[in-house]
Amino acid sequence: MSRVDHVFERTLRRTPLRHAALSIRGRTCHFGLKLEEHGTTGSVKARTAVALLRALHRERPLEPGTVVVESTSGNLALAMAHVLSAIGCHFLAVVDLKTPRATRRALRDQGARLVVVDEADGEGGYLLRRLDVVRRIRAEHPEYRWPNQYENPASPHVHQHSTGPEIAAQAGAALSAVYAPVSTGGTCAGIAAFVREHRPAVRCVAVDVTGSVALGGTAGRRLIPGIGASRRSAFLRGTEYDRAAHVDDVEAIALCRILRDDLGMMAGGSTGCVVRALLDDVTAGAAGTFPVCLAADGGAKYLDTIYSDGWLEEQGIDDALGRAIGRLRADGLAFAWRPP
Repeated sequence: MSRVDHVFERTLRRTPLRHAALSIRGRTCHFGLKLEEHGTTGSVKARTAVALLRALHRERPLEPGTVVVESTSGNLALAMAHVLSAIGCHFLAVVDLKTPRATRRALRDQGARLVVVDEADGEGGYLLRRLDVVRRIRAEHPEYRWPNQYENPASPHVHQHSTGPEIAAQAGAALSAVYAPVSTGGTCAGIAAFVREHRPAVRCVAVDVTGSVALGGTAGRRLIPGIGASRRSAFLRGTEYDRAAHVDDVEAIALCRILRDDLGMMAGGSTGCVVRALLDDVTAGAAGTFPVCLAADGGAKYLDTIYSDGWLEEQGIDDALGRAIGRLRADGLAFAWRPP
């Protein structure tokens, strides 16, 4: 095995699936949380980064000194910077104002160069402007390598052959549904492809945030990084999943706060989205015997955003968040860890 391939293999790590229980409106559901924060770089994007860079390396070797450029909201950047520094390459991350400050600091600490896009794209985010910047950089430096996480089939492929099989094996025969957040759509598409082939009775729920057009719909303001997009996913066209759920930012943050209080876990905003989508199915009696939510990352890097009362006030959603938490608690919502 070459040194580069060894780094790729070392970066891939099996992550735990923890069992929990929730109660709401007189119903109880046992479910699983696939905790990707325990991966090498703290998120599910470690898998994606390895897949994208492996594809680049197979196309043309990633020699020491090679510069790789990519548009990213944060988690993929952390994973790319980790892997590329280990193989003697350089990473240029095109991020934006929604990228957490903690993530930007960590990237600089790993030697990555950052271009921070501050012009919104008119579609509720910064993605389209970030991509414009990547194309301009590539035009000026054609020797730079671009994995293009938004269209590269290596992204869904790695989740079809790692994340999906892990979830199925860890959940066992009781697995009834998988709830996966959507940004590029690669993670959800890969998991869904595995489930369709090997566990066709299991439902796949694609979870997006209100204001995103990754699954279609109308663009609007979005606050949570790491979920949603300003353009349609190239990997998800509607036939890959059983249901699409769009979750309001405030509702997702409310779930993050409740999970912290009940389970002692700090979840990223996309985890709040998938658990909120699960609640709808639980109350409708559609979640089945053992649904699993993909918790794409942890919440430590969001202490100055979704876990900051000051940030909530700046965004003008502090009162709305209090009302959302109040409604959910009035419905009897509570979480607890449980043994497998």
